[in-house]
Amino acid sequence: MTNHFSVADFQQEEDLEWILEHCRRIAVVGLSSKANRASYGVSRFMLEWGYDIIPVNPMEVEVFGRPSYPDLASIPGEIDLVNVFRRSEEVPSIVEAAIDKRAKALWLQLGVVHPSVQRAREAGLRVVVDRCLMIERQRLG
Repeated sequence: MTNHFSVADFQQEEDLEWILEHCRRIAVVGLSSKANRASYGVSRFMLEWGYDIIPVNPMEVEVFGRPSYPDLASIPGEIDLVNVFRRSEEVPSIVEAAIDKRAKALWLQLGVVHPSVQRAREAGLRVVVDRCLMIERQRLG
């Protein structure tokens, strides 16, 4: 892993566009069933746009009528995108789980930043850091 980390390096337009176009099955780490949480609002919006949302939260049984999984490894089948609504210090283990699951991309929501995302990019994942998936979907149409 390189020593230089810049958030701007992980906010490239081509990555944003590629993810929104090619990643339809989204595992949302930290998805809450509480309607006042950002994870809920963003995920509901993405569902309305036709994306397949998979809740990942060991404290939830189901969200949006979909079963919630305790971790990425427990999800059956492939995952296109891992969307992260967790504290920044939790990112390294999520990066490793996303790599192990062979996800195509990793997205850290607004305020979530960690240099370990470099490892995900080196493993071949498209990576976006400190951006809101919903805002970018609306902006790019």
